[in-house]
Amino acid sequence: MNDLLHGRLVRLAAANSEADAETMARWYRGSEYQRLLDSEPAAPRTVKQTKEMMIEWMEHERPNSFGFMIRTLAEDRLIGFVGLGGINWAHGDCFVGIGVGERDDWGKGYGADAMRVILRYAFTELNLHRVSLGVYGYNTRGIRSYEKAGFSIEGRLRQVVLRDGERFDEICMGVLREEWERKNVMRET
Repeated sequence: MNDLLHGRLVRLAAANSEADAETMARWYRGSEYQRLLDSEPAAPRTVKQTKEMMIEWMEHERPNSFGFMIRTLAEDRLIGFVGLGGINWAHGDCFVGIGVGERDDWGKGYGADAMRVILRYAFTELNLHRVSLGVYGYNTRGIRSYEKAGFSIEGRLRQVVLRDGERFDEICMGVLREEWERKNVMRET
């Protein structure tokens, strides 16, 4: 049996706010990274702020969220984060969030591999039925990656975010366990 938290290129690891906060704070210095993550105004974060965020989101045990750091298999280098949040155990659904912080690592398959690993975790380890996400319309690279992972576009929130004087939609995407299973059976044959 393969290691549940390992993919082809990355592994999911526990957060270590002491060791990882400086790297993550560096990612927040770039507005492009921040604008791919959420609709809040882009603003740098200090190492202290980043450490507090990591402790709150990833190091506190919560029954309805699981957060991981993304590390490369080749160099064991920290390159991002991925997590499941808002888990509704009665219905078996949740949201996923992902960010690859190092711009030099964008477009190299690390995020797609981490998404495959977190979906495997969601569906096989946590026995969830559905995983959802939101992505802004200007993030075409992300949308393509999510579709490759098995997500389908389910709707949109029109003109929800304003960037540089232009309005963009938030695209709502989701994948069901049976869709993920079909896609993975096809990949193995």
